[in-house]
Amino acid sequence: MAILRAASLLRKPRGMRRVFFLGLGLSLALPASLWAGAGQSLETLVENGGILVTRNGAIVYEQHADRQFIPASVLKIGTALAGIRILGKEYRFTTRFYVNGDRDLYIRGLADPLLVSEEVAKIVATLRSRGLSTIRNIVVDDSGCRLENGTDGATNTLNPYDAQNSCLAVNFNTINLVKGADNSVRSAEEQTPTLPLMRELAQGLPPGTHRINATATGNQSLRYVGELFGAICKKQGMTMRGKIIPGPVPEGLKLFYEHGSSKSLDEVLTGLLKYSNNFIANQLFLAMGAKQYGWPATWDKGQRAVTAFYRNELGLSEKDIVVREGSGLSRQNRVTPRAMLAILEAFKPHSGLLPFENNCLRKSGTMTGVYGYAGYFAGERGLDSFVLMLNQPKNTRDQVLELLGAMHGAKGKRKN
Repeated sequence: MAILRAASLLRKPRGMRRVFFLGLGLSLALPASLWAGAGQSLETLVENGGILVTRNGAIVYEQHADRQFIPASVLKIGTALAGIRILGKEYRFTTRFYVNGDRDLYIRGLADPLLVSEEVAKIVATLRSRGLSTIRNIVVDDSGCRLENGTDGATNTLNPYDAQNSCLAVNFNTINLVKGADNSVRSAEEQTPTLPLMRELAQGLPPGTHRINATATGNQSLRYVGELFGAICKKQGMTMRGKIIPGPVPEGLKLFYEHGSSKSLDEVLTGLLKYSNNFIANQLFLAMGAKQYGWPATWDKGQRAVTAFYRNELGLSEKDIVVREGSGLSRQNRVTPRAMLAILEAFKPHSGLLPFENNCLRKSGTMTGVYGYAGYFAGERGLDSFVLMLNQPKNTRDQVLELLGAMHGAKGKRKN
């Protein structure tokens, strides 16, 4: 099952052709006993998987490199790369604020993934400094996105990774709360006030600390935004006497303040890859579609923008990669190991965004029946890419990765 080919690559995406070759001399550079032993072990560990290992610019091991697999979260490396190329590393998400003559505060979202409580506190302080001390209603506007369907692959569970995307959302559409033995409910975060929504969502939960999906029982994104802004406005001494209303900003209403995220895209991607945040990945996916094809953002525009990037810049076709969303949550996503290798090669200048674990820089991907790693071993001439995708019931990726590291000859030292 595990095959070592002493031949040229069958299909080499554009941009890799000058870099990769597979030579017989290099293949046999490793002791024959190591290859045989590893091959026998891989036979027992890999039921349905694809593998590629490189060293010094050449593929030294491959298995089912041109077969499509469900990638799970290793796809986030591609999403991050597309974001860098399409949006630029200095890109900052924005949120717009408007005030009418009745002192209604309109909040229009443009897919900022890091509109968290700390950022909301900064925004409210700026609104106050610009003379806004009294608010009637808070009007929340998510029309910057037109999402006819939910995030593909997400389900209505309380798990945070199932949080739905929206052009206007706070705290990744998740809520962190503490439920007491006496059924009391409070926020589990100092920076986030206790909100009425928390008390509703805590019903049925056991005592303890819970981070939950705020969109599990109907999409509560806009209510959550309004309650959080309202509570922080009151905390900072502002008066709010009205209610929270979903709706669009009226045409012609003058912009009161446009808030640029305090974090650049580079910093956003660090959190995305370190914590494998599905919500961030898909906010980025939506923003890329809007950048290329205009607002409102849609899933279709995101798919077209990212697919065009893979095709035009990496030479990858639908035989190589199929993308339905940007996080890897969808089981309709498909990637070949060779396509993932092309992404890794292009991502090398940004490899420091990946976590360093088990003697390599890597991104993991995990779903039921899907287990993968993609990243880099430290090589003699720099970083050597590797891809491991398993679509099988048993998770053997750690054992396989250990064998791949032995094949590669990794020394277990990180190059600074």
